[in-house]
Amino acid sequence: MGTTTAPPSRARRRVDVRAWLGGIRLSGFTLIMLGLVILAAFVLVPTVGTYLDQRAQIAALEQSVKVTADEVAALEAERDRWSDPAYITTQARERLYYTLPGEVVYLIDDDLPAGSVPEGTDAVSADLEETRTDWMAQLVRSVTSAGLAKTVTGTPAP
Repeated sequence: MGTTTAPPSRARRRVDVRAWLGGIRLSGFTLIMLGLVILAAFVLVPTVGTYLDQRAQIAALEQSVKVTADEVAALEAERDRWSDPAYITTQARERLYYTLPGEVVYLIDDDLPAGSVPEGTDAVSADLEETRTDWMAQLVRSVTSAGLAKTVTGTPAP
C-alpha cells in the first residue's frame, strides 16, 4: 500500500495594498457610470419607500374592508332573524315582558346573597287573611327603614 502525505501548507502571501490601488485606472466612462448608479440610487430609494408605504396602507384598508364585510354579514343575519315572527315574539317576551292575553307571568328577583337566605321557612297557609293596618304608614316605615339600614356587603376595602 502506498503512503500518502499531507499537502504542503500554503505560504502566506502579503498583498501590497498600495500597489493594488495604484493598478486601478479610472476612465471618464467609469466615473460617469458610477455617478449614474449613485444618482439612480438617490432617485429610487424614496420611490421604493413610497411604494412600501402604499402597500402597507393597502393592506390596512383590505383588513378594514374585511372587518366591515364581517359586520355587514352579522347585521344581515340579524335582520333575517328579525324578519321571523317567532323571533320577534320571543324577543318581546324576554326583553319587554309582553304576554299573550290570559297568561300569568311571575318575575322572580333573586338578588339576595346565598348567606342571607333564611334557613327555615314557615308553611304557607291556604287561607286568606285580611290585615287591618294603615298601608300608607306601613309604606313610609318600610322606605325609611330601608334607607337608614346599615348593612355590610363584604370586607371593607383598605
